Amino acid sequence: MSDTQPVLRYEAVRKNYGAFTALHGVSLEIARGEVVCLIGPSGSGKSTLLRCTNGLEAIDGGRIVFEGEVLPNRPRELYRMRRRMGMVFQSFELFPHKTALENVAIGPMTVLGMGRVEAHARATALLEKVGLADKAANLPAKLSGGQQQRVAIARALAMEPDVMLFDEPTSALDPETVGEVLTVMKRLADEGMTMVVVTHEMSFARRVAHRVVVFERGQVVEEGPPSQVFDAPQTERTRSFLGHLGWHD
Repeated sequence: MSDTQPVLRYEAVRKNYGAFTALHGVSLEIARGEVVCLIGPSGSGKSTLLRCTNGLEAIDGGRIVFEGEVLPNRPRELYRMRRRMGMVFQSFELFPHKTALENVAIGPMTVLGMGRVEAHARATALLEKVGLADKAANLPAKLSGGQQQRVAIARALAMEPDVMLFDEPTSALDPETVGEVLTVMKRLADEGMTMVVVTHEMSFARRVAHRVVVFERGQVVEEGPPSQVFDAPQTERTRSFLGHLGWHD
């Protein structure tokens, strides 16, 4: 794939739940190495778009193109493409009976066919990367929420994805552990990881994103660099949303 070609391209993407339309023809491009934060009111379609990106939800119109390939409908082809996307959810979804190390190593072993020694070496390096080298032998129940989410990030990175998708990764955390997760995410951004982040952490979006996309009622109402969106929003909807949050730069 050419470096000038978007990693992700959404073309008039629609998603319906019965009579309710969650996405109204969303079109958007994500460049390689770009960090894009999706913001907007709850229920505006941000998380739905992310779930459609890796096929957790099937779209009802338009198309999603990932690294030059249209996201397929066939499960086997979708599975192959999904392996190149890392996904971090609000809930950590770790295996409760496996240690932090085992949670990170299981993907490379079961999906990539990697040997145990190599997978554990990769997992060890990634736990060190997210600041949890000393927690490798801990079960999830012995970890804080922030630590569990960092294990989940390491688990996604273990598959060496081309893009990382974050669906409100700090929303279930206690305030004191939010910062440790955002620090890891900023480090990934600094290293050039392509990231699409659904977040309510406006300071993170302001500081880390290359571009901020504002959603409302299933549509993109504004997009641009953080300085524009936060300091000089172009639409009344964006101004109203940021005003309700009490956002001040």
